[in-house]
Amino acid sequence: MPVTARPSIAVIDVRDDDYVGGHIFSSTHVPSSTLDHKIPELVRTLSGKDIVIFHCALSQQRGPTAARRYTRERARLLSSTTQVDSAAGPGTRDEEAEKTGYGPKVEGTEQKIYILDGGFVKWQEKYGPDSRLTEAYAPDIWVDYC
Repeated sequence: MPVTARPSIAVIDVRDDDYVGGHIFSSTHVPSSTLDHKIPELVRTLSGKDIVIFHCALSQQRGPTAARRYTRERARLLSSTTQVDSAAGPGTRDEEAEKTGYGPKVEGTEQKIYILDGGFVKWQEKYGPDSRLTEAYAPDIWVDYC
């Protein structure tokens, strides 16, 4: 797929103290322990992304939970956007709403939310040694996982 046709993708790594041993190139580390206050910010930050992929070590608990919380918060903010826009009236802008993250920043962008199958453990088995795909890879850490 040509670079110009490639969708805009974000990878969110929600591992906590098990973040050591490598991570997917250009992923964003948001420890699951910080999700309560980071999710609204993530929704605004990722509003322009076509695809958002969540993962943890195995993508059995933290990754799916983060994806579900993100999806719910995104839906809440989008419905708040609709309410703010309709309250402001047709053709008007609510600058305060835009500053707080409601309004055009999260409006109208369709996103696909995915969970990385097998999490980073499965990723590193296949792509760990490839420095184009995995940063800070430490193979000795993963010996017991295989």
